[in-house]
Amino acid sequence: MTGSATATRVLVLNSGSSSVKYQLLDMEDGTRLAVGLVERIGEETSRVVHTPLTDGAGRRERTGAVPDHAAALKAVADELARDGLGLDSPELAAIGHRVVHGGLRFSAPTVITDEVMAEIERLVPVAPLHNPANITGIRTAQALRPDLPQVAVFDTAFHTTMPEYAARYAIDVETADAHRIRRYGFHGTSHAYVSRRAAELLGKAPEDVNLIVLHLGNGASASAVRGGRCVDTSMGLTPLEGLVMGTRSGDIDPAVTFHLKRVAGMSEDDVDVLLNKRSGLVGLCGDNDMREIRRRIEEGDERARLAFEIYVHRLKKYIGAYYAVLGRVDAVVFTAGVGENSAPVREAAVAGLEELGLVVDADLNAVRSDVPRFVSPDYARVAVAVVPTDEELEIARQTFALVGADPRDRDRAARKGNA
Repeated sequence: MTGSATATRVLVLNSGSSSVKYQLLDMEDGTRLAVGLVERIGEETSRVVHTPLTDGAGRRERTGAVPDHAAALKAVADELARDGLGLDSPELAAIGHRVVHGGLRFSAPTVITDEVMAEIERLVPVAPLHNPANITGIRTAQALRPDLPQVAVFDTAFHTTMPEYAARYAIDVETADAHRIRRYGFHGTSHAYVSRRAAELLGKAPEDVNLIVLHLGNGASASAVRGGRCVDTSMGLTPLEGLVMGTRSGDIDPAVTFHLKRVAGMSEDDVDVLLNKRSGLVGLCGDNDMREIRRRIEEGDERARLAFEIYVHRLKKYIGAYYAVLGRVDAVVFTAGVGENSAPVREAAVAGLEELGLVVDADLNAVRSDVPRFVSPDYARVAVAVVPTDEELEIARQTFALVGADPRDRDRAARKGNA
């Protein structure tokens, strides 16, 4: 399969268990042509939200039953067609799919074949909440446009460069290998995009900088990036490990799970729900919106204050740990919803780390902006930066780089990515 020689558009699909997020981009200049969301798939109250960005037509929204992902993708195609951007357009070069788990096999964007699909399905046991939904989205898109290149871009790919001593857990090797138990990491498209843009902000090539990247949203992860390659990251076998998140606990003594089963009579499913959906900030104070937590702190709410302090304490631990891993740090980079918008989090995360060369300028830190920027003073030995993430653009960029290449280069890239 190949895209048209003149086709420059890429449709990016992010299929969840009950939703499909999408963006259509023109890779000639990175322009977004349309964005949208289909949510509550399978319910009578399904919602389709579509915003064309080409003619100022404005957002369209409708509700009504969308029974399955096939109907959801049909709704996406219909909305795009209304704006003259339909899936049958000769300008559409490919469809890029976010796939959460690629294991060790996929270290690069990959043209989807039957063999690739079989491997994604084999990874379902280590990504039971995500890969099945990704598979459904891919199969539905393939049915709509069987002639079009479909590309998988994996959340885990950026982290496959971790050395074995960072990726392996200290458990019996045979057991770990038999059940694919190791640290994979997630949010890889974000870390890849942000680390590259941070290098540009520093005026250097990616291979010349060492970065600590903090992706802080409802899900949160940190990565240590040496010379453009990930050497450590906070998430592990699943997205549960690492930082305190909106509803996830992050790092926890694994014996807590045994204790809860023995003493509280909780089942495996109960513990799973507790650690993934009833922990983190929401478990500590009942809110996972950092804006609301900060408002409560200003009103004297001690539970909110403690939740914030625990959140920041974990951030500092990872900054310090990754500083030690890297040896030299050029910048600490904040991104995603909280990282980009919460000045108090950025300030608190580096407070007291002046001996490491980290400091923020209060005035710069208070500025709200959607462009990459420094929030540290010029004299700081280590820059502190805010770089807005753009995972959809990164997926589109990687997809187009693959399908827009000379066929021989594309085949070589596919073989390399599948190695």
